[in-house]
Amino acid sequence: QVSVLYFARSAELAGLRCETLSVPREITSLQLWEEIVKVHPRLAVIRDQVVFAVRQEYVLLGDQVLVLQPGDEVAIIPPISGG
Repeated sequence: QVSVLYFARSAELAGLRCETLSVPREITSLQLWEEIVKVHPRLAVIRDQVVFAVRQEYVLLGDQVLVLQPGDEVAIIPPISGG
């Protein structure tokens, strides 16, 4: 189980700021995103802009294999607009 934290637009789309999800211990970052989208399908619209942070380190969505430990934090960080 990992803690998923949602920020800004991802929190609006998911309808919450944090939750605990059960996911495989070894999973690619893209598979992890797909697991989260299964729970919150509305997040699919930000897929191309989202940044993941796992244990406070940025991770690109792709084939990178993550080895998750129980209680790890996964943050969903959408692009921040401003100017």
